[in-house]
Amino acid sequence: MVIDNAQPPGFVQRVTALPMQRKLMLAGGVAAIFAIFVAMMMWGRDGDYRVLYTNLSDKDGGAILAQLQQMQVPYKHADGGAAILVPADKVHDVRLKLASAGLPKGSVVGFELMENQKFGVTQFQERLNFQRGLEGELIRSIQALASVQSARVHLALPNQNGFFREQQKASASVVLTLYPGRTLDRGQIAGIVHLVSSSVPEMSPKAVSIVDQSGALLSGSQEGADQSGLDAQQLQYVRQLESNYTQRIRDILEPVVGKDNLRAQVTADLDFSQVESTAEEYKPNQGQQASASIRSQQTTEQMGQGSATPSGVPGAASNQPPVPATAPVNGASQPLQAAQGGSTGGSSRREAVTNYEVDKTVRVVRNATGNVKRLNAAVVLNHRTVTDAKGKTTTQPIPQEELDQLTALVRETIGFDDKRGDSIKLINTPFQVTKEEPDNTPFWKQPETVDLIRTLAVPGALTLAALIVVFGAIRPAIKAAQPVPLTEEEAQKQGLNAVVDDAEELPIAHEAGHMPQLEGPATDERLEAARAFARDNPMAMANVMRGWMNN
Repeated sequence: MVIDNAQPPGFVQRVTALPMQRKLMLAGGVAAIFAIFVAMMMWGRDGDYRVLYTNLSDKDGGAILAQLQQMQVPYKHADGGAAILVPADKVHDVRLKLASAGLPKGSVVGFELMENQKFGVTQFQERLNFQRGLEGELIRSIQALASVQSARVHLALPNQNGFFREQQKASASVVLTLYPGRTLDRGQIAGIVHLVSSSVPEMSPKAVSIVDQSGALLSGSQEGADQSGLDAQQLQYVRQLESNYTQRIRDILEPVVGKDNLRAQVTADLDFSQVESTAEEYKPNQGQQASASIRSQQTTEQMGQGSATPSGVPGAASNQPPVPATAPVNGASQPLQAAQGGSTGGSSRREAVTNYEVDKTVRVVRNATGNVKRLNAAVVLNHRTVTDAKGKTTTQPIPQEELDQLTALVRETIGFDDKRGDSIKLINTPFQVTKEEPDNTPFWKQPETVDLIRTLAVPGALTLAALIVVFGAIRPAIKAAQPVPLTEEEAQKQGLNAVVDDAEELPIAHEAGHMPQLEGPATDERLEAARAFARDNPMAMANVMRGWMNN
């Protein structure tokens, strides 16, 4: 007996045997899955783009896009074309390659303008190109400041001529466009003025004018600074001095009352007036011991001869030599010498005049500026927090004795002086605790959540579409192509196909002249089961019949 088992149809055969609608669903699902996969790959490549350049002029933007096309680098626009984006992993390489190509050139040209001089350029054109290059370099330097968005510099460089006795000085004008919400302080403006004046020979800082985009003059004249009151440096000095005094109070009181239980402010009144006084003092010479300088000296002597015969009243008095007379000269006595020979009746006269320098003292006193005229300090202390044995927290005022001690500390800290009229006010009061209101913004409206949703929206949508295609089109088609499980009776019908060879397999039965007979079931249960199966699962029964016909 030879048993021939029928092989079930393959997957390709089952797919081929599907209805046209199922075939279209399967083909469309596979195509949709492939398209979704490609879209996810493209989104993954396009998602990580970084800024290459921003705020480019139209000329530079077109040149950069042309160069990117030649380099075969993908790019995108952002902010209405104000920015050019390239893949993040190629930003630095592209910038270096564009820099080697001289891009972006920028709307401002500097001294590179002098590198492309043509043959036959006149002196006027060469001088004009130099001025344009100098203006461009100054613009680039000024635009390097964080608050400056753009700048324009106009230089007035007069032609220097050796035949003119008085040469005209150079001047400059600067127009600044600042970023919204930003300003320049006095130090930055002075820095720009000195930058421009130092870049041009023989240009005075007073010859540089700076205006902003609204036309307001930023560089005021230095002459009117003292007349208008305190200048920026004096105001800065006042703020710095007040800040130092305030910090001293905080440093001395914070270890005692706590960091968050103290508020202090100091107001300083300074005197910036400049006072200069000159005094001359004259002192007479004080006696012979005083050292005095002789300015001039004059001596006059007169002598007359007399007779040798004695004259006068006879006696001892007339025979004595005359006593030399003395005359005070500025407190000093000098003898008058008698005439030589001691002749009686002779006359002599001597005059000496000496002029001395009178002592003189010239004293110039200049008072220092920025002297402290008065200090006012205000200090507020919070009530002290006390926790009892039960763990209950309460606030209590600081005792007056302790407040007096703290006031004495503040006095010594800032150098309190009653003569100046300084005042210190220290009070103790409870601080108002500001309750932070909870953020009631829903979770899905918070910025972090919105950014996360935007980031995951595309891959999530593609994944959802892929699941819909798989479970809505591909899975039903594949399930329809699977073989339907048969019942036991149907398996017995299709499983056994016996072909009996009478001569070889059953010789005894052949000789006996009869063949074995298969006994059928007593009842027709299989037929009823097949009919019930066909009523319940018509599609499965159709597949079974199709399989029989194909085999």
